[in-house]
Amino acid sequence: MTIDTPLAIDKTITVNINGTRQKVRLCSAHPGLPPLLVVQGGPALPLLHEVPKFQRLLNLENRFLTAYWEQRGCGDAPAEDARSASLALQVADLRSVLRWLHGETGQPAVVLGISIGGTFALQAAEQEAASVRAVVVVSPDAQTAAADAAADAFLQERALRADGHRIRRSLEKLGAPPYVDPATLQRRARLLADLGTIVHGRTFNALFVELLVALIRTYGVAGAVRALRNMPIVQRALLPEIASLDLFAHPPRVRVPVHYIFGELDALTPASVVKDLPAAIAAPGTTVLRVPDAGHMLHFDHPGVVRSILERA
Repeated sequence: MTIDTPLAIDKTITVNINGTRQKVRLCSAHPGLPPLLVVQGGPALPLLHEVPKFQRLLNLENRFLTAYWEQRGCGDAPAEDARSASLALQVADLRSVLRWLHGETGQPAVVLGISIGGTFALQAAEQEAASVRAVVVVSPDAQTAAADAAADAFLQERALRADGHRIRRSLEKLGAPPYVDPATLQRRARLLADLGTIVHGRTFNALFVELLVALIRTYGVAGAVRALRNMPIVQRALLPEIASLDLFAHPPRVRVPVHYIFGELDALTPASVVKDLPAAIAAPGTTVLRVPDAGHMLHFDHPGVVRSILERA
C-alpha cells in the first residue's frame, strides 16, 4: 500500500520541549484530517528516517494528519540532549508534544505507540486525556523482568535444537539478563532478529543495512553519524531504568480507549502480559489482538491490521 494522493501538508517543525529542540514532521493528504501521533520504540531509535517506510506500508496520511515525533536525543540531535534522556523526561516530553499538537489542530489525537513508545503513550495518556482520543499500542513494554525471562527461555529452547550451536555460543557470551548496556542489548537483538521475532523474515543485518541507508537519505552522512552516535548514549541513560520497569506495580489509569496489538512470534512479550496488562490498566473500550506470523515490530509485518485498528480508534 502506498500513498495515492499528493500530500497537501508535509512540513517539519522544530518545537521547544522541556529545554530541548525536538522535531515533528507533519504529513497529510488533505487539510483538516484528525491528528495521529507516532511514538517510536527502541529505546533510542530515531523516527524521521522511517517516514517513507510508514507511508509506503501504512499510508496513514490519507486518513490522518500524521505527526512523526523525533524523541529527545534521537536522530540528528545534539549529544547533550541524548545524555539528558530519562524515562520520566521522555514521558514529560510526550505530554508536551500532545498538548502542542492539540493546540495546533484543535482536536485530540490518536496515539500510535510502538514498543517502549507504547509504554510512554500509556503513561502520558493518563495525564493528558483532553489531548488524546485513543491509544493504539504495538508490543508495549510492560514488565522488563518478565520480558527478559521470556526471551531468555525462548533463546535457551532454540539453543537446544540440533542446529543451535551458534545460538549456544552466543548465549554463553551474552550472559543472563538484565541487559543494562547497549552492547549486550544489541547482541540479544541480533539473536532475536535472526530468529524472526523482531520483524518476521528479516535478519539483523538486513534491518541494520536498511537503517543505515535510511539514516543517510534523511540526515545526510554527517547527520547519520550523529544519529548512530546518539543511540548508545540514550540507551546508556535509559536501560538501567528500563530494567526495573513494571507497569503492573503502578498501572496507568487511562480514561480513553486503548487498543493492544501483539505479534504471536514476539519473544519479548510473555503471554502473561498479553493476558493481564489490559485488565490492569482497565481503560474503557479496551481491545486486544494477537496477530499470527508477526514479531515485535508487527506494524511492519502486518501494516494493514494496524492501519485498520487506527482507522476505527
